Amino acid sequence: MGNQQPNINNPKSTILTNIGCLVTANADGVESLENTSILIENGHISAIGKGESDNTIDCGGKMVTCGFVDSHTHPVFLNNRHEEYAMRLDGASYEEIAAMGGGIVSSVKGVRNASEDELIDKVSQRMDRIIASGTTTIEAKSGYGLDLESELKSLSVINKVHETHTIDLIPTFMGGHAFPPEFANDHDGFVDFICEEILPAVSAQGIAVFNDVFCENGYFTVAQSRRILEAGKKYGLKPRLHADEFSDSGAAELAGEVGAISADHLMAVSADGIKALVENNVIATLLPGTTFFLGKSTYAPARELINSGITLSLATDFNPGSCHIQSMPFIMTLACMHLRMTIEEAFQAATFHGALALELEEKIGSIEVGKSADLIVWDISSLLDIPYYVSNHPIRYVMKNGEVVFKT
Repeated sequence: MGNQQPNINNPKSTILTNIGCLVTANADGVESLENTSILIENGHISAIGKGESDNTIDCGGKMVTCGFVDSHTHPVFLNNRHEEYAMRLDGASYEEIAAMGGGIVSSVKGVRNASEDELIDKVSQRMDRIIASGTTTIEAKSGYGLDLESELKSLSVINKVHETHTIDLIPTFMGGHAFPPEFANDHDGFVDFICEEILPAVSAQGIAVFNDVFCENGYFTVAQSRRILEAGKKYGLKPRLHADEFSDSGAAELAGEVGAISADHLMAVSADGIKALVENNVIATLLPGTTFFLGKSTYAPARELINSGITLSLATDFNPGSCHIQSMPFIMTLACMHLRMTIEEAFQAATFHGALALELEEKIGSIEVGKSADLIVWDISSLLDIPYYVSNHPIRYVMKNGEVVFKT
């Protein structure tokens, strides 16, 4: 690798030279360009293969890709739930742990009692680790407050970390995540509360872009999920859906019905569910880290989804309970090993298709002139090496908007 150190103070222009292989994805697939350069001006890619700048990063003949886009995370929580991991090692299932008072609801007390500053500090530390593995944009959900004050607080935390951290956080309201203790015996009452009180306040706050619901047996029914998503649409919140994670609940069909941007999980999706996703152009966001972390063996049917013409994105589902994975390169490894996706499909799903799932494909997700200079300078030479290295991240630099924000 070259010895010249870049100016990390976000200069007006920077050129990445001596790129052995530039790899990017777009709607048509994965493309590569050998022995090239990237000129960055004012945080955006201004030229590929030409241009000059006084600030040079010598890539040493190695690979450069765009940053990863993680389109499904739950980062706003106070403490982790490692005790549940031990319970699963002893044979307890996710559903059994939730029935014993664990799961999503067990994180509610921490978020409700924590100050906004405490949560900002926690989330910022998590973003430090996430960006170090090459992720430059994430979708971030609320959903561990489950009351008016704490859901607004969670969204405020997401917004303030977005404004102060180098990574970009795209906020999603997820009051429909679980039923809090005060509504344990009145599920429809909680749905009323979300639709009539929380959603209007979320809209007035003006932070959330999306509205997500956990539509699953034992959580929100199809009818309840439909109410929340349709109510959110009236306030300009775009629908997303946790769909068919543990069983075929009809959630994928609902995703098609309400025009969801993305249906996520889909480990138990049915043929009718797949048909609904195809007919309504719903993106399927697959989360193999959750299946892996829960010790399950039934992964989402990626090949069937791809062969049906559905656009697939990959994400971590980073959260305190069911998937504490923060690395998109590792998610690529799982996709290749367990979803039977090709390396090119996994890379496209982790970058450009992730941007599609956030409706940001015009700004991020690929290396193109005019897009944000969100880039990874690797210490490897081939796309194959990303999943091959499994848990090791051979990254030299991560750039966000043309600025080096992480280096080894």
